[in-house]
Amino acid sequence: MRYEPIDVGVLAAAFEKLTREEMEKWVRSEHIGKYVRRAWYLYEILSGKNLDVPDVPPTNNVLLLDPALHVTTPGIRVRRQRVIDNLLGNRDYCPTIRRTEILNMAMARGLEAEAKKIVEDCDPIVLRRAVHYLFTKETKSSFAIEGEKPTSERTERFVRALAHAPEFDTSSKAAFVELQNAIVDVRYAQKDWRTGQNYVSETGPGYVEVVHFVCPRPEDVPTLMDGWTRMVARIEKEQIDAVCASALTGFGFVFLHPFEDGNGRIHRFLIHHSLAKLGYTPQGIVFPVSAVMLRDLPRYDKALNTFSGKIAPFIEYRMDEAQRMTVLNETKNLYQYFDATAQAEYLYECVAETIEKDLREEIGFIQKHDRALDETKEIVDMPDKRASLLVRLIMQNKGRLAKNKRDMFSEVTDEELARIERAIATAVE
Repeated sequence: MRYEPIDVGVLAAAFEKLTREEMEKWVRSEHIGKYVRRAWYLYEILSGKNLDVPDVPPTNNVLLLDPALHVTTPGIRVRRQRVIDNLLGNRDYCPTIRRTEILNMAMARGLEAEAKKIVEDCDPIVLRRAVHYLFTKETKSSFAIEGEKPTSERTERFVRALAHAPEFDTSSKAAFVELQNAIVDVRYAQKDWRTGQNYVSETGPGYVEVVHFVCPRPEDVPTLMDGWTRMVARIEKEQIDAVCASALTGFGFVFLHPFEDGNGRIHRFLIHHSLAKLGYTPQGIVFPVSAVMLRDLPRYDKALNTFSGKIAPFIEYRMDEAQRMTVLNETKNLYQYFDATAQAEYLYECVAETIEKDLREEIGFIQKHDRALDETKEIVDMPDKRASLLVRLIMQNKGRLAKNKRDMFSEVTDEELARIERAIATAVE
């Protein structure tokens, strides 16, 4: 506790092995010591047992977590131990994020201001068109990660949900059920948290299921989701770093996997919820982080496997002939004390890429397309839709209209087409 970040899961496991009498003896021997006060407070909240020792007399309060080593909340004063509880979570769900050099550098980059400047410098009409495309791109990418191609109706439902992500009520199970019902096939819509054991796998040689991630036992889901809900309320109220909050909210949800289907899409939706609610995303904009994840799925899988691989050795299970899994041991603590450092670092990389690449490129593409369209119509005064199609075909074919598309525009002379191609090349430079 003096030199290193705290691993809440390790401490919780250690406290299970210590008797109350041993803890009381230690606390009495160093009653006002700042490290013993921290350990004492953590013992009581993690074990649920109160020590038979008197409260600490008036003295300076000490921070429970060192803000130089951890991402923390501002904290709540606790009179009994005279500590400031600046944890991110609570007894039922208490994740941590360690302050690494990578994370500190990412937090200092000023990406939020960069995104807002891009938006402020953009023509409102162009921005409105870019926003529509960004929302659609995020939706299609999120489904594509799951290997799905949604119907136009499901796409539209998810786009509408994203548009209202800032107002989404993470404290409401009913809101989650409604969202899950909106984005999955109607046959897999649920009315409550799952009641069966879930896992993530792929079929290997010989039709053997290769298990990548074992989800919490169904009987543990209600308590874990209640703790997760209170954690989200705390980090949003205390206004912690928005990208870190998004990692805790989004990745925390997908690791709890409270539904049979739709968890991945909701996990990515929740990333947008936190970014928007904490004011990181410019109002009315969505960063298509799913597009970044889709472009490099191995990197996304690594962010997921950093957690799943860590807990896998401690989970015992059996599979029956129908590939139904039964977890044989107590595993709730493996999910309660989630270290989200790797996921926060990864999400910062995604946000940086989506601002510096996707947001700039989508706005830039519309601006170039509009210039090319204006130049084209100066040469041939054709209807907007026809001119737009011609421009798109030329831009898609590296500045030339493909020979097999030439007959589509037979009314345009070769000389006019050559001028249009030159004008478009100038417009998109």
